[in-house]
Amino acid sequence: MSNAFTTGGRQWVAAALLGSLCLWGSVGARHPAPVVPAAASVALAELPAPARSTYVRIHQGGPFPHDKDGSVFGNYERQLPARRRGYYREYTVRTPGVRGRGARRIVCGGAPRTPDACYYTGDHYASFRLIAQ
Repeated sequence: MSNAFTTGGRQWVAAALLGSLCLWGSVGARHPAPVVPAAASVALAELPAPARSTYVRIHQGGPFPHDKDGSVFGNYERQLPARRRGYYREYTVRTPGVRGRGARRIVCGGAPRTPDACYYTGDHYASFRLIAQ
């Protein structure tokens, strides 16, 4: 009986050790952030009027209607290309008929008044489209 217990125990220990090694190897692994494909772009002229107004305000440096406008966007959803923290900033796009900030945003990367790229989301960061001029 002790032999069966010992054998079963060894198998359990081996499985646990193997599982923990596999888990340990994946903890430090970096998964590349998806890159927004070129097809996922939208012309500035195609955006809703409030988004175009927000875009102009971004390039003018304000003023912005919400305190959180210009705050750091963390890209936690990993929908945008990976960049250092602080690279992306988010701005509210007014949604007619909605109280509060709503779900629409423009997220820009780079310098606040001269961003490298800006992205529009109408679904609160679930998807983005690169704004093409």
